Amino acid sequence: MKTLRTYVLGLSLIVSLALQAMPALSEGARLSLLTCAPGEELYARYGHTAIRVEDKANNLDVVFNYGIFDFNTEHFYWKFVRGETWYELGAAPYYWFMREYELTNRPVYEQELNLTSEQRQQLWDALLTNFQPENRKYLYNFVFDNCATRPYYLIARTLGDTLVSDYAGYTGVTYRTFIRHYTGALSWENAGINLLFGPKADQPMNNEQRLFLPEELMFFMQSAHLSDGTPVLREGRIAPFQIETTPWYASWPLGLALYFVFVALMSLYDRKRQHLSWWVELVAGIPYLLLILIVVFLTFFSCHPLVGFGWRLLIIPLTHLCARLIYIVR
Repeated sequence: MKTLRTYVLGLSLIVSLALQAMPALSEGARLSLLTCAPGEELYARYGHTAIRVEDKANNLDVVFNYGIFDFNTEHFYWKFVRGETWYELGAAPYYWFMREYELTNRPVYEQELNLTSEQRQQLWDALLTNFQPENRKYLYNFVFDNCATRPYYLIARTLGDTLVSDYAGYTGVTYRTFIRHYTGALSWENAGINLLFGPKADQPMNNEQRLFLPEELMFFMQSAHLSDGTPVLREGRIAPFQIETTPWYASWPLGLALYFVFVALMSLYDRKRQHLSWWVELVAGIPYLLLILIVVFLTFFSCHPLVGFGWRLLIIPLTHLCARLIYIVR
């Protein structure tokens, strides 16, 4: 959910910190969960999560995030399609990290963790350990292992207890519905996702499964507490993400309606001249065949967990058939 740019800017600083004999964090150190608002790119539509470590006594203010990927990786797109994209833990000075979001007018919300001095040091040590070259990379999975789930489980392990939250959020809602909230129900991106997703995407999420999206994790943490009632946060100011809506003139239902009208008009024309224009079936069938092949490939030869055959794949051929009934039915 981020690019390699921030990683390159901050790498030298963090490596030097990791290799030097870094003193223990001071009593005034603060560790926070950062939640970044969505961006325009599809991979940024869901926001981003990171962990900030601030220690003024040690002149330290750095942000760790698990959303780093490199487009220059050999066979990147092939690996991405197969769900074999390796992400890694990156780090950057807080100022540089925030500057990127300021330039794109994306708010960043901060929630300070309620940790003891021992827990702060434990979480800092864990971050440095994870940042070692041999530990830095992990096999990314959009819904089960990403930039939001990694910080959550790292914090939960540090606290040594089960986190409970009064925020119910999207518990019991399906993955498909949850993701649609961020891509927009009328957007072409959502139409493509719906065509690729199979029945697994219609399974309801339980309490922790919904925390793969940064906004949901943010609201969960805002009212989270330990089993003894101790709050997980000291303080935090948050707000709901502002999700842009798709205008009607750029929506997929309009595109589908225009497609129906076109095929219907061609059917009227073919009926009048008593001859079927096979090129219409050819032009429509080739892209649909390619779509089916993509679904087959992703279902059987990729690691994507939610991809599969579903009834929504029938929308396109049924629309075509209904429009062709003008020619077929005499």
